[in-house]
Amino acid sequence: MERLRQAAPAKVNLALDVLGRRPDGYHEMRMVMQAVSLCDTVALEEAGEGFSLSAQGIVLPPGKTLEQRAAEAFFAALGRPQPSLRVTLEKRTPAYAGLGGGSADVAALLRLLRERYAPAMPPVELEAVAGQIGSDMPFCVRGGAALAEGRGEVLTDLPPLPDCRLVICKPDFDLPTGPMFARLRPGGKRPRPDVDGVASALKRGDLAGAAVRVGNVFESVLEPQERREVDGVKDVLLRRGALAAAMSGSGPAVFGIFAPGAETAGALEELKRRCSQVFEARPVGRLL
Repeated sequence: MERLRQAAPAKVNLALDVLGRRPDGYHEMRMVMQAVSLCDTVALEEAGEGFSLSAQGIVLPPGKTLEQRAAEAFFAALGRPQPSLRVTLEKRTPAYAGLGGGSADVAALLRLLRERYAPAMPPVELEAVAGQIGSDMPFCVRGGAALAEGRGEVLTDLPPLPDCRLVICKPDFDLPTGPMFARLRPGGKRPRPDVDGVASALKRGDLAGAAVRVGNVFESVLEPQERREVDGVKDVLLRRGALAAAMSGSGPAVFGIFAPGAETAGALEELKRRCSQVFEARPVGRLL
């Protein structure tokens, strides 16, 4: 088998709201998600024995990785034995940042498996396999822009952000997703992002209208030091010309949306003096 490679685009949450805990233990979500050109690269080949995964500079967790679980679920859906597979990750997207980097890697692997072993598999079936592994993985398989509901797996396609540039900055600390959800105590009053407004603006192709409505409920539960860092990044982006800035996912990565002709060099330079992981990206469309 030839070695196959595919990009694994990260995502940003243009709007993110958490409505409450569900009976199944997950949280009810409403989000507008957008895939972006900041990406890892995933390579796949038949080699070795069983399933192996390597990622330079990353310590893999013990036990089965999400990638291995995804491969097993894929071949179970096909009803055929899994061949020996070697998967290699070239990482660029920061981890524990709210950018969906790990989910994007799994999604890229699933697209590669479909390309190699089941090209006729309908995209909706591949998304169903992805949903067995994680709530945001169906979106990461699909890409583009979408309204995500349920626990994140119920997707309605939206037009992607109109032509623009995004500056993405991860402050130099991590915010694991589980503890961030735990901070969203039931009954707590907090600002609600305008999810419907962002979706409507995308349908109109209105960049400024989408930008003015971006928001993330997780910003309301940041600890004081976390808030200072996130707000500091947002301030740089807005002073340097961003139409809007917000935290993505459960954070702490922050993105700023810049109009097509806007200058981003100043924001990139100032943020690189502040944080070690700063990127420029563009919206990307459907992947599958």
